[in-house]
Amino acid sequence: MSSTAITPVPFGRRLKRFMADRPLIPLVILLVILVLILQILRPGIVNERWIANTIKFAIPLAILAGCQTMTMLTGGIDLSVGTVATMSAFIMATQVLNQDPAVAFLLAMMPAVLIGLVNGIGVGVFRVHPLIMTLGTSLIGTGCLQVYQRTVIASGAKIPDFLAWLGTGVTYGFPNALLLFVPLAALIVFTLARTGFGRLLYAVGDNERAARLSGVQYWQVITALYITSSVLAGITGLLYIGLIKAPSLSLAEPLVLPSVAAAVIGGTSIFGGRGGYTGTIIGALILTVLTTLLTILQMPEGARRILFGLIVLFVTAAYLRIVEER
Repeated sequence: MSSTAITPVPFGRRLKRFMADRPLIPLVILLVILVLILQILRPGIVNERWIANTIKFAIPLAILAGCQTMTMLTGGIDLSVGTVATMSAFIMATQVLNQDPAVAFLLAMMPAVLIGLVNGIGVGVFRVHPLIMTLGTSLIGTGCLQVYQRTVIASGAKIPDFLAWLGTGVTYGFPNALLLFVPLAALIVFTLARTGFGRLLYAVGDNERAARLSGVQYWQVITALYITSSVLAGITGLLYIGLIKAPSLSLAEPLVLPSVAAAVIGGTSIFGGRGGYTGTIIGALILTVLTTLLTILQMPEGARRILFGLIVLFVTAAYLRIVEER
């Protein structure tokens, strides 16, 4: 009678398999570690007020990172989101002085829809690379905003009370911005996971040719995607100006590259076809906590950028390694 020996699976391989099946766990662990380090370096900093402020600043980044998540699922990227957010915020702050808030809102969102439409047609119809297309529209939008700024420089600007309440307010310990973010985040997660449009984004990013052969109208999917991305960016700009309370011609530009980093850290592949928004939200929280940590350490700007880049590369490489083990 013979018996077959069962070779035990090494612990390291079992751990990698566990992480591959639950990709959010490494992100949560990293977030907890950063918070613990912050608490050790500055005892007592992690309290209700700090948590609320962290969430306030993470939300605009998370929404812009949602734009990147959706476009990256198709193998693209949207570098125009910072310009769109800035334009919407600046137009809202200057138009609300002379217009009804509802009219000012519509005027503020018009450039977002227009830039999204141009991006979609350029990428989906004329096959311009998304990086080039969105960079081009970003530069054009910035130029148009500078011209517009000269026409309203004498009238000044005003932050609507509602946007200030939404951006900075706290109710029962919870940031008011959650009233906007939670429905938006739920909608993005539901769209990607449960709708035909979400499945088309994954299909196009995974294998565009196969998707075309299956009858997918590529240009329609891409156009709808970039319009959606720009509209979300415009909404982000309105929220962000309520938080910062200082309209400028470069308001949301510093969030562009971190939004890409948050999506990548959250597990979205830059090559398309893989990822999700839940991980992106955690990625935005990680970057926000990391920024606080670097501020406390009083690191020079150059050292901050180096460390920031190293952590992004490390987390991305670790995630890709885990995925390869699947």
